[in-house]
Amino acid sequence: MNNILKRLTLISAALMMLSVPMMAQQSSSTLTRRSAADKARNRQETGAPKVSDRLQAHYDDAGKSITDADRQWMRVIYREIDLDKDKNAPLYFPEDKIGDQENLFRIIMRLVANNQLPVYEYLDGREIFTDEYRVKVRDLLDRFHIIYTDAKGSTEKNPRFNIEESDVPTTEVLSYFVIERWEFDTRHNRMRTIVEAICPVLHRSGDFGGEAVKYPMFWIKYSDLRPWLSQQTIFTTDDNNLPTCSYDDFFNLTMYDGNIYKTRNLRNKSMMQLYPDPDDMRRAQDSIQARLDKFEDKLWVPDREDVIADRQKRDNKEVASAGGHTDETSVEAVVEEPAKTAKRSTKRSSKKHPKVKETKTKTQSSATRSVRRRK
Repeated sequence: MNNILKRLTLISAALMMLSVPMMAQQSSSTLTRRSAADKARNRQETGAPKVSDRLQAHYDDAGKSITDADRQWMRVIYREIDLDKDKNAPLYFPEDKIGDQENLFRIIMRLVANNQLPVYEYLDGREIFTDEYRVKVRDLLDRFHIIYTDAKGSTEKNPRFNIEESDVPTTEVLSYFVIERWEFDTRHNRMRTIVEAICPVLHRSGDFGGEAVKYPMFWIKYSDLRPWLSQQTIFTTDDNNLPTCSYDDFFNLTMYDGNIYKTRNLRNKSMMQLYPDPDDMRRAQDSIQARLDKFEDKLWVPDREDVIADRQKRDNKEVASAGGHTDETSVEAVVEEPAKTAKRSTKRSSKKHPKVKETKTKTQSSATRSVRRRK
């Protein structure tokens, strides 16, 4: 009887051990199906994968470890990115959504309509990113006459809107305002450029045509937009039709081309207010950009190769100003000519004073004779 009980106990224990992994497998498959269903639901609602809180926190905390105590120098630059330039074309094309490819403004409007991206009021000369100046999406859409409908599940606290693809004014957003922060920090001992905020700008003409008027829409903190930009790949050249980088790389590597329209100053004036003449403003913009580019070079002691290259450039400039050529053969010729003239001058001087040499030889011969006589 005891043997039978022992066998039944062993059999029941074996069955329990076999059932545990099967239950775990079933639960894991259930979780997998649930996560896949959640992802599909998020993709259906928002049109793109939802960014997790952990990823958002990662981009929010990026750069916060560096404090003002670490920064030794900083300058804030405002640029206008014209999308008509070939270098900025990746931000505009494709105009319509093609598969997974969509331009920057479509990404922004989709996130704004789904209440996933906070936007802030565009204030002339001031940028305040607080809840007090946060823009309501409904007021924003009404202000710029963008057609919309209330989305399913929209509430007063969490308003969401549907905007048809044809109603998104992508063809009218022809430029962007960008705020850059150029800084040098002692923790990394390097110069870097950080994009702080982006503002889409509408270009709209009146009912009777004429020159288009620019309407800045709103400011977006780049840290809020960055998680979605890092997931959208683009191609930046016509020679390679593969999407080799993301929108985040495009901005972080400063692959765009923008004109400086303002710098942060005490009087809070734009370049147009400081320099009313267009030529003066262009020279001021070039001067600011040159100082930004050369700031890092002035921080370090040049090496031997740089010193030689600078010296060669100065010599070429001196030769060119003297009316000569700047190639290496002419420089060598100019260097050799003084040496030849020096040799000629020494020969002439030796011919003019032959008696001095004769006297020296006589004194030397007399000295030798005197020694012989003593012997």
